[in-house]
Amino acid sequence: MNRLAKEKSAYLQHAARQKIDWHPWSEEAFERAKKEDKPVFLSSGAIWCHWCHVMARESFEDEETAGLLNEYFIAVKIDRDERPDIDRRYQRALSVMGVSGGWPLSIFLTFDKKPFFGGTYFPPDEAFGRPGFKSLLKAIGTMYQEKKESVNENSQEILRHMKQENLVPGNLDVSMIDKAIKNILSDFDSVHGGFGGAPKFSMPGAMEFLIGRYSINKDSALENTIRKTLVSMARGGIYDQLGGGFHRYSTDEAWIIPHFEKMADDNAWLLRNYVQAYRVFGDEFFKETSEGIIDFLLNELSNPDGGFYSSQDADVTPDDEGGYFIWKDDDFRKILNDDEYRVLCPYLFHEKAAMRHDPSKKVLYITDGMEEVAQKAGMDIERASKIIDTGKTKLLMERTKRERPFVDTVLYTSINGMLISAFFEAYKALKDEDIKEFALKSLEKVLEVNFINERLLHTEGVYALLDDYVNLIAAFIGAYETTGDVIYLNRADEFMKICISKFRDKEGGGFFDTDEDVIGTRLKEAGDVPHPSANSVNIINLIKLSRISGNGEYLNHAEMALKCFSLVAQPMGVHGGYYYRALDAFFNEGKAE
Repeated sequence: MNRLAKEKSAYLQHAARQKIDWHPWSEEAFERAKKEDKPVFLSSGAIWCHWCHVMARESFEDEETAGLLNEYFIAVKIDRDERPDIDRRYQRALSVMGVSGGWPLSIFLTFDKKPFFGGTYFPPDEAFGRPGFKSLLKAIGTMYQEKKESVNENSQEILRHMKQENLVPGNLDVSMIDKAIKNILSDFDSVHGGFGGAPKFSMPGAMEFLIGRYSINKDSALENTIRKTLVSMARGGIYDQLGGGFHRYSTDEAWIIPHFEKMADDNAWLLRNYVQAYRVFGDEFFKETSEGIIDFLLNELSNPDGGFYSSQDADVTPDDEGGYFIWKDDDFRKILNDDEYRVLCPYLFHEKAAMRHDPSKKVLYITDGMEEVAQKAGMDIERASKIIDTGKTKLLMERTKRERPFVDTVLYTSINGMLISAFFEAYKALKDEDIKEFALKSLEKVLEVNFINERLLHTEGVYALLDDYVNLIAAFIGAYETTGDVIYLNRADEFMKICISKFRDKEGGGFFDTDEDVIGTRLKEAGDVPHPSANSVNIINLIKLSRISGNGEYLNHAEMALKCFSLVAQPMGVHGGYYYRALDAFFNEGKAE
């Protein structure tokens, strides 16, 4: 067992038996690197990440690779969910290097934490146009010793570019909202719904902005974009057609083949989208999808005593990607009766959903509506609908007999804030008292676990970041709006005052992601990646608190933050969606009652 055996993170514990002399993120690791004159190899990933498991099996569990890492490097591993502040900065370093980010993050550092080379997944031997990891380790270990001056110069330059330049504030004008809509719609995929091409993310911040605008102006182009996107996603393989809830993203533009991890934060924001769309359109399909997300969250990602877990793994084993969620024709034949097979195959089982590693296995998704399915089966809609329901129940029951993907049961403050807020939003639309009560119970639970000695935590041993504060504040505001109990409003106000004192940029406006420098930087961002940025969420928090309490100072902070990001947000398009939701709130909801 290596040093990771004592860590709280399930992802780090997963690597505790590897023969690599792993360190958790600590000053001890970097002091050792300085003393032994070695570079640091940092691996950042997550328990839900398919390619993290693949690289672990291929490389980190390989004796030769472990030997190279132990000989040439000080090896450090972090859980990107536990330390998003560190991961965010080194992902930024990859971008400076001209490399696309993602997980596993594999980055090489000097003893003073400066990055000089990096990438994501590396195969053990050269493949897929990527260098082999073993060869790379030898080359970088040698280069560090023989060209140390060059390495240090390069790392210093990368760190300089990682640091954010001061943002130039811009003016605010209500016309920016219509320009943003035009910009976002220009990226709309009219064939498949959503925005851009593969890989395709749901971009819930932009969707919430568009739904809010449609509720005011009833524009037909907005209606088409919203309906096409939400229907396509919910009928696609990115949505779990049996158990409810959404997978992380689609590898194709048509929402068919997902990356199979199911993330709590994604489902929080998508739940908001579907319940808001149900309130606006009254479409029962949006209601059913909302209820499917809630069922998944309560069945798989929640503590019965309150609180939400963070993720469900993509796989049971890395060599069978998505194995828990995919099906063969033989499975359908064994589980379903003749009528069920005759209806559910054309309804859910399609060639386009074949898995690359085993084409006999397919992701379930919907192509035809109920009317077309019934017509093809030669029966009325009511009968076809009942057959589909009974068949899906059988398939789900059979699936529960399979070994389930791992669930990370950590209660992160930020994620709980998102989900509690989403549950209050769902209560407005669905009027289900159980939803409200679970949200209130979860709010108490997250405080019990992560508010210790009057100090808010992200998770045990990690102080809260901006994301934690703003999403918890949003949850308190949601509790107040739902119950009318002033105690929740007071808690929101208390945490907002702390948030302002710790994170607000008093000179330029907006909020930094950390309350102190991390790797020499504090970042201040407003882009959705892909769920809404903490700055945009907090601007809405400030506007709501100002409106409810009449506190003009909060509205001034919101206005300064909006001005701070005004110029950088305008070219963001769909990635600036929640900034424009906040701008919309400022112009249309910002007056105190």
